[in-house]
Amino acid sequence: MWKRKNAVAAGLLFIAGCAAPTSESPGDLNEVGNVPEAVANLAAPNQDLTSARLRPEDGCYWYEHSGPVETTLVPLRAVGGSPICTARQS
Repeated sequence: MWKRKNAVAAGLLFIAGCAAPTSESPGDLNEVGNVPEAVANLAAPNQDLTSARLRPEDGCYWYEHSGPVETTLVPLRAVGGSPICTARQS
């Protein structure tokens, strides 16, 4: 059962990478708080989507986590725990 859920989650992540809106310029996706609806639907709860952004260095979405001492960029994760990234161009 666990393998089946992971396979479904991996498939959804792959599809999410292909579902980036084409009407927006690539620079718009790098802006803070501007994540596609498909990514927002995949994201696990208790993550700050208003601070989320796509980092071109690794092609993954990151958000700011405000801890008791500092604010840190951490990967935006799906419900299964894996990071949400776009498909890599080859």
